[in-house]
Formats: sequence, C-alpha cells, structure tokens
Amino acid sequence: MRLQLLAAATGITLALAGCVSSGGLHPSGSLIDALTLKSDRSLSDVKVSPAAWPAEDWWTGLGDPQLSALITEALKDNPSLAIADARARQAQAEAGFADADRGPSVSAGANVIGQRLPLTAAPPELGGGHFTWFKDVRASFSWGLDLWGGKRAAWEAALGKERAADIESQAARIELSSNVARAYTQLGYAYAQLDVAKAEQERASTARQLTQQRVAAGLDSQLQLKQSETEVANADQQLAAAQRAINAARSSLAVLLGKGPDRGLDIARPQELEPVVLAVPADLPIDLLGHRPDLVAARWQVEAAGKDIKAAKTEFLPNVSISAMAGFAAFGSINPLQLPARFYTFGPSVSLPIFDGGRLRSNLAGKDAQYDEAVARYNQTLVSAVNEVADDYDAVQSSQQQVAAQQRAVDAATQAWQLSDQRYKSGVGSYLEALIVRQQLLGAQQRLAALKSQQVESSVQLIQALGGGFRPQGEAAQTVAETSPEHSL
Repeated sequence: MRLQLLAAATGITLALAGCVSSGGLHPSGSLIDALTLKSDRSLSDVKVSPAAWPAEDWWTGLGDPQLSALITEALKDNPSLAIADARARQAQAEAGFADADRGPSVSAGANVIGQRLPLTAAPPELGGGHFTWFKDVRASFSWGLDLWGGKRAAWEAALGKERAADIESQAARIELSSNVARAYTQLGYAYAQLDVAKAEQERASTARQLTQQRVAAGLDSQLQLKQSETEVANADQQLAAAQRAINAARSSLAVLLGKGPDRGLDIARPQELEPVVLAVPADLPIDLLGHRPDLVAARWQVEAAGKDIKAAKTEFLPNVSISAMAGFAAFGSINPLQLPARFYTFGPSVSLPIFDGGRLRSNLAGKDAQYDEAVARYNQTLVSAVNEVADDYDAVQSSQQQVAAQQRAVDAATQAWQLSDQRYKSGVGSYLEALIVRQQLLGAQQRLAALKSQQVESSVQLIQALGGGFRPQGEAAQTVAETSPEHSL
C-alpha cells in the first residue's frame, strides 16, 4: 500500500513538473540584413564619399552665427532633453539594481521585546506566567547562486536598455538641433515673404492711384478701378500673413529654446542660409547601422530583449541559495552578549517550480513577444532610414535644380521690369503697364524665396537622416547578431 501511494505521489509530482516547461515557446522575429536593402539604382547619380557623415556641429555650415547660438541655447535649456536625460538615468539605476542583485546581501539587527508567556505555553523556568524581556542581536547572510546565468542575463538586459536610453538621449539632441534649424529657416522665409508683400502693397497702391486718375480722365472704367482695389486688398492680406508667419516662427523657436514668447521677439532677422553640401556613403545601408542613433538604440533594445528571454528561461530551473544567521539571544535580566547565549544557522536551500498555474510560461511568452517587437522596430527603423536618405538626397538635388531654374525666371522677370520701366521713361509705354510687369517679378521672387527655404530644409533633413553628427563610441558601434537569441540552456 505504501509503495502504491509513493508511486502515485511520484507520478503526480512528475506530471505537475511537466506543466512547468518552456517547451514550444520561442521568438519568431528575425533582423533584416542591411545588405538586402538595395539602393544602388536609387542613388546611381549620387556623389559618394567614405567621409560623407555630417560634422557634430553641422549647423555652422549654414553660415549664421545667430543660428549656432540658438542651437547651443536649446541644447542647454529645452525641457524635452531633461526628460530624455532622466530616462537615461533611470535606466542606469535599473542596471545598477540588477547588478547588485547578483551578489550576496548582509544585514544586521537587534530586538528588545517585552512579553508574558502563559504557563500553558512555557514552564516557569522558561518565563511562563511572568513578564520578561527577550533580547537578541543577530547578523544574517544570503546569496542566491546564479548557477544558470539568469541574474547575469537580467543585468546584461538592463545594461543594454541603459545604453539604448543613453543613445536615445543623444538622438533627442540631434532632433532638437534639426528642429531649431528648420524653424529658423522658416523665420527667414517669413521675412522674405514680408519683403515681397511690402513691395506688392506698394505696387498695388501705386497702380490703384494711377487707375483712379485714368477713371477721372475717362480713360478707364469702374471695372478697372475695382480690380486695382482687389489687388490692394490681396496685398494687405499677404502682408498680414507674412507678419503672422514671422510671429509663428519666433514662437516655435521660443518653445524649442525652452523660453517664454518674449525670447522669440529678441531673435533678429536671419541671414540667407547656405545649404550644406553633402555626399552619401558608398555603402549606405551598412554604414547607417553605426551612424544613426535611432538604429544603434534599436539594436541595443534587441540585445536587451534577447537577454530578458534567457533570464526568463532560468526561472524554470532549480534555484539554489545559501543563507546563514548568527547572533546572541537571552530572556530576562541575562546579558545576551555572552558565549552561552550564542546561536547560529547555516545551510543551502533548493527550490524547483512544480506547478504555478502557467505564470512562468506566460512570462516567457511575454518576453518572446517583446523580443519580436524590438526586432520589428529595428527592421522598421532600418528600412525607414535607408529610404529617408535616398528621398532626402533626391529632394536636395531637386530643390537645387528648381532654385537654379527659378533664378533664371527671376533674372528674366527683372530684365522685363527694367525694359518696361525704360519704355515708360522714354514715353513709349505707360507706368501702369510697367507695374503689371513688376507684379510678375514679385511673384517670381516669392517663388524663389520659397524654393531656397525648401532647399535649406531638405539639406537639414538629409543631415538628420545621415545621423546628424552622431559618432558611435565603443560598444555602441557593435553589430547586433542577425539571429534570434539562444533559446535553450
């Protein structure tokens, strides 16, 4: 009978132990090989250079000291950077906690407890039936042995997250400097719009005055007068819109600088910015892996997720720990700090999960899903990065061609205005006809200002797409393995 009970108990134990298994659980995500992201045809006409990466202070290439000062101020005072830095410090603290959990812990304590034990619980010689004091002084030691490397894997995962958070903090700085440059470019364009709007208002007002004179002389009708008044009203609207664009750009810059709106009012009119001339690395997809901070951070997240899986796997295995305690204890008026009052305990302990209702499997499945998510985010970032560079470089080239073409249009319109003005002064044409030609010139100048602004913005976007001056250091330059983490121990 006893043998039958023992066999049944053994069978139940083995059955329950079989429930706590990691079998069948594994991640399914795989990293995209950068070599498969072909860009040769898209960048066939692109100038390539092994030293194509932007400088860390790339904004100085735009040629405006005020912009450089604004970016320096933003990098110092913008609250979003404080958020990113706080996240990095939090990740650093978590890595420190995981590292400390790998080692032993030692604690000490003392108690003085007044108590009265009933006679039913203790005889008189042990204090039963009397009030007495219990005093003890003790020290304890415990250490969970990391036989399977689970704690080390958890520490390495936290360390990877710390590195990712630190690089994400650097990425936030690159994004901020790019946003300041773009907002500054918009401010410069708004001022150019204001110049054109003022010139158009002056032209429209002069044309209306001449039309009024011609109507009074019976040369024109009220129709021409109303048309000229419409042009004046449109010019007034353009002037108000340009002023609003200036105020909006100043407000955006004040936000990026982490200051109040009055700070934006102190920003002087920008100089005309020179687009930064950039080349593209010869092996773009591979080279981007170490120069885009978002890609480097995404790789560290993948590494950390793989270590989390390993740590979760070790929870299915036996856990061995060592604990010890020693001290002195005594009842009543006896001095506890004497040799007869000593006590101590020591011994290892082993625990093995037998049945937990699926907690460990659910935890491991969650870690697998987090790994797959990290891989998917990395793949998404890599694909976006390669395409962003190709598209931004094409935008830079296109805007350069458009600026050149529009400059020819402005030159032609300028010559037409000069000729019409000469004809008027020679008595061949009317000044009203010359003003119509000048309206075409102003429209061409406005389009040129917009294209030059777009050209600068495109070059800033390309700088950001190429990593914005990020320089990988040490382990941040390592390449993540292109396979899933080892899922067996």
